[in-house]
Amino acid sequence: MRIAGYEEEEIIGKPHNIIRHPDMPKSVFKLLWDRIKEGHEIFAYVINMSKNGDHYWVLAHVTPTFDESSKITGFHSNHRVPRREAIEFISGIYKKLSEEEARHDTPKKATEAAFQMLNNILKDKGITYDEFIFSF
Repeated sequence: MRIAGYEEEEIIGKPHNIIRHPDMPKSVFKLLWDRIKEGHEIFAYVINMSKNGDHYWVLAHVTPTFDESSKITGFHSNHRVPRREAIEFISGIYKKLSEEEARHDTPKKATEAAFQMLNNILKDKGITYDEFIFSF
């Protein structure tokens, strides 16, 4: 709340996208939600927007929450301060993903195309997404 510049009553019960920065590729959120729905944790660099329009980066660690029968009932996210070198590198990739998303006429096509672009980047590097994130 302090970093984003919101008061508690402004954010309680509101969707997390209240702080979504327009430069944050939707394709990265697709990856995040796909992994959570499959029951896996994920680490992802996220650029958020403060109430006053400023931005800040976090390394988000998102994990699903399970009930007694192993059904996913929600998720939990912890945020860490990312290393500057990681932000410098990731921001370039996010720019490319956002540009790819902007080239398409529907949100679904945009997200899928950029998601494929991210997978191709990882394939070209010969690493998994997790290896990529932890390489900084």
